[in-house]
Amino acid sequence: MGERKVILITGASTGLGLAIAQRLLLEQSKRKHHLILTARESSLHRFADNKIDQNAQTWIRTLDVTHADQREALVNEANANLGGVDVLINNAGVSYRTCVEHLSEPERLKQMNINYRSPIELARCVLPSMREKRHGKIINISSVSGMMAMPTMAVYSASKFALEGASEALFYEVKPWNINVTLIQPGFIRSDGFEHVRYTELSTMASKNADDPYHAHYHEMESFISKMMRHAWATPESVARVVARVLNSKSPPLRVYGTADAFLFSMLRRALPRNFYHWLLYHSLPKVRHWGKPIGSPDKHEP
Repeated sequence: MGERKVILITGASTGLGLAIAQRLLLEQSKRKHHLILTARESSLHRFADNKIDQNAQTWIRTLDVTHADQREALVNEANANLGGVDVLINNAGVSYRTCVEHLSEPERLKQMNINYRSPIELARCVLPSMREKRHGKIINISSVSGMMAMPTMAVYSASKFALEGASEALFYEVKPWNINVTLIQPGFIRSDGFEHVRYTELSTMASKNADDPYHAHYHEMESFISKMMRHAWATPESVARVVARVLNSKSPPLRVYGTADAFLFSMLRRALPRNFYHWLLYHSLPKVRHWGKPIGSPDKHEP
């Protein structure tokens, strides 16, 4: 692959996507990459807010990854004017906080569509050009939740497990054309991302109602996750550096840990017998003995 690459980043106006965009913009003068930064129309103003302007080497484009016509139009534009996309960074995603019982079919499909179906569809769009040139990279931003699941995050984990499975199959399928597929697996990142987690209609009610059977699940996990993210060592910028290293690597592996805790979680999962692993994680959940009880109710096991 030549030094200059055409790089398409989804969800590039905020969070990790913005950090990746800013990191690659810093490298742009040296590497001469052409960046295509995308976001939903309602988020495009964030680029200007962060002093990112469109120029000859940087395109800013509207892209709702769930819209097939927008995906196809953008890839067609890149094919016609830039010779195709060399690196696809599938970063756009969303997270629902909900127990399985509080999830409707439309909500389930929306989560899967954004985090799994749309990245794979976008990969499908760029692959013909990559195959023709016999080189390319597809970098999918996954999560620790793609290797282990947490309560109240079932459908989010399902979407990341699906992305991991499809990416692993794609890794083997496109190797003959010198196309690399890599999953970046971040763990907890120090950010306000937990404030943007979505709730379903039923999980919203359960989170607010202390008498709901699942209220303690939400109450404790909300506090736990927010605490972990506020005090995490990793930052969007540190994960963006990992992504940049993968982008500039000649032959990156299928899976790359985005944070130190992702590595530790993976080692824990591998090292422990499966039954003990799940027993340990269950008993490590915050105040799990109170789950299923109204907040403030006495614990019959306590004196």
